[in-house]
Amino acid sequence: MTEAADILYGVDADAVNALVEGRHGEPFSILGMHQGADGRYSVRAFFPGALHVEILDRDTGLPLAPAELVHPAGLFGASLLEHNAYSLRIHWQEAVQVTADPYRFAPLLGDLDLHLISEGTHYNLTQALGANSMTVDGVAGVRFAVWAPNARRVSVVGDFNAWDGRRHPMRLRPQAGVWEIFIPHVTVGERYKFEILDRFGNRLPQKADPVARAAEPAPSTASVVASSAPFLWNDDAWMDNRRSTDHFGKPLSIYEVHAGSWLRDMKDGGRALDWAELSQRLVPYVEEMGFTHIELLPIMEHPFGGSWGYQPLGLFAPTGRHGTPEDFAYFIDRCHEQGIGVILDWVPAHFPTDVWGLARFDGTALYEHEDPREGFHRDWNTMIYNLGRNEVKGFLIASALEWLSRYHIDGLRVDAVASMLYRDYSRPEGEWIPNSHGGRENLEAIEFFKHLNSIVHECYPHALMIAEESTAFPNITKSAADGGLGFDMKWNMGWMHDTLHYMSDDPVYRKYHHGSMTFGMIYAYSEHFILPLSHDEVVHGKGSLLGKMPGDEWQKLANLRALLGFMWGHPGRKLLFMGSEIGQLSEWSHDGSVDWNLLDDPSHAGLQRLVRDLNRIYRHFPCLQHGDTASDGFEWAVADDAEKSVLAMLRFDVGRRSVALVVSNFTPMFRRGYRIGVPFQGRWRQILNTDASIYGGGGIEPGDPVADDFPAHGRSQSLLLDLAPLSTVMFFVDRQEAMTGNERS
Repeated sequence: MTEAADILYGVDADAVNALVEGRHGEPFSILGMHQGADGRYSVRAFFPGALHVEILDRDTGLPLAPAELVHPAGLFGASLLEHNAYSLRIHWQEAVQVTADPYRFAPLLGDLDLHLISEGTHYNLTQALGANSMTVDGVAGVRFAVWAPNARRVSVVGDFNAWDGRRHPMRLRPQAGVWEIFIPHVTVGERYKFEILDRFGNRLPQKADPVARAAEPAPSTASVVASSAPFLWNDDAWMDNRRSTDHFGKPLSIYEVHAGSWLRDMKDGGRALDWAELSQRLVPYVEEMGFTHIELLPIMEHPFGGSWGYQPLGLFAPTGRHGTPEDFAYFIDRCHEQGIGVILDWVPAHFPTDVWGLARFDGTALYEHEDPREGFHRDWNTMIYNLGRNEVKGFLIASALEWLSRYHIDGLRVDAVASMLYRDYSRPEGEWIPNSHGGRENLEAIEFFKHLNSIVHECYPHALMIAEESTAFPNITKSAADGGLGFDMKWNMGWMHDTLHYMSDDPVYRKYHHGSMTFGMIYAYSEHFILPLSHDEVVHGKGSLLGKMPGDEWQKLANLRALLGFMWGHPGRKLLFMGSEIGQLSEWSHDGSVDWNLLDDPSHAGLQRLVRDLNRIYRHFPCLQHGDTASDGFEWAVADDAEKSVLAMLRFDVGRRSVALVVSNFTPMFRRGYRIGVPFQGRWRQILNTDASIYGGGGIEPGDPVADDFPAHGRSQSLLLDLAPLSTVMFFVDRQEAMTGNERS
């Protein structure tokens, strides 16, 4: 028998051909060190294009044996008398490489890891799957692992192996459908993908890693080996404080931001700012404006910038558009150091169909449903996650936890919840599949949300889980234990639609739609609501927030000032999209920037100052906070004056020790001597007037009125006010101070 035959003893020709052709699903059965029937050891290595290969003693570096070319495609082998610890010296055309052999390492993933992955409860998923730097048996490298249960063969490809799928085929761990391999000497920053043969042997487009922690900036699509080193944080004070903070007892005012278009560097071709620059510009701006939180449109890696991040493919990787994961962590750190929380938009509803992404990942509908009636969104041309599959649910929950743990994120706003809750969402009759009870509710999604929110709140009690849900689905913000979905808060889309519809009307017609402004209080405490004036209202031809307002330039700005005053006085947390605080003229474009030049105009600068002062007042006065979630914190003072389009709200603190009165006049008529019944006597201090000249208004000041004994609106005392056109004014009184003042008088 020849030496080549000895080296390949026990390996049939078909297996060798499958290996060199990149079709073999069990490469460890051929490659690496194997003991033959005669007691000798064969070392086999496959290096297409190599000139020759030597087997070295791993410890001394001395040659043990030259490797013979046993197949012309690049399969080398050598025979050893003993089981030596070895390495390989590979002679290429232009270089010599010394490396450890990936095929001499035993499996690294433990049985518990594999069990939890299959069960969908491995919540540290990036520690098991993806690319993890580690040292094994004294050798530094990267362990790659990927879930692809229906593949015939999976390989890692990258710059380190010339993107040749024959070089590093992986080991299948069949109990979980996971493939793994440890590749020595691969380092942080290297690009990689997975090359997969489906069960029929067809080579699929190379796939990005579903759990990669870093990725190339779009339009490139490779995953990147991320550092596993912990970030350097300076936010201990913030983290300690939020653990002891009840977010229902605190104000919440959110500045919604698209990181790529908040500000662009026009001196550098309109380049979007990176995370370091946003730390220097955006963070102090938000702090100065008095917002409590920044909410970022999705920053998870996404192929198409025009999706604004709402079609992500890298649910564990910050987009490379603005820097590295370390840069993003630095941005969060700076926010926390300035007392600003960070909320991320997060999308578990669907993903794009790009062939290098999740779609038919191993040649089958792995992450999505097979049937397009369940698995395809016609509105968005995207695939729907199969929430009936444990591994998919675990993948999504692990993603949520990754942002909360690794990046210290303070909350997630879950996008497109309504599309997940209903099987017939945006589908005509006959093009959707009822649930097991014949209904339209998506039972798997309901259970997913309950489980997601329970796990998040168990691990991170401080975390805010916010639902973007546009229907009347009940108990969104009730705990799972009480039969709800377990979210903390929900966007009040009904309030937003009704309010903007009313405000877009010419004031002469507003009296016919007066109920639009009062209807929201009928259900205001059915959920914990956020009042959103978000990016969705200033795109796709809807115009800017200012552009929705009727009238001439002065009236538009006055209307917007009055609306914002009404919004900040109305029960519910606040959210405002970037640019609306300065009266952006044009609708938002993700390729553009907020038109900061508008601040050269005093009227736009005045609007910005108004928003800053609204935040300051909201954060200072507990009576403007308590009624956000508690019904005893709100009463209508005037709700029925449709003819004059006047609304007045009373906002109480806990125990009704103090109260704010918020009065809006939504017509361009000056209302002189308008009487409003109030609960307390004494002097009421004006704390804000949207018509003040410092905000660009007409300067009509009601002053600090004193309640007299004239009954009105069912109350024994009242205020007589002069209401400026298109304005909102706020007054405040402390009950004890009012009583003391009355006794003195």
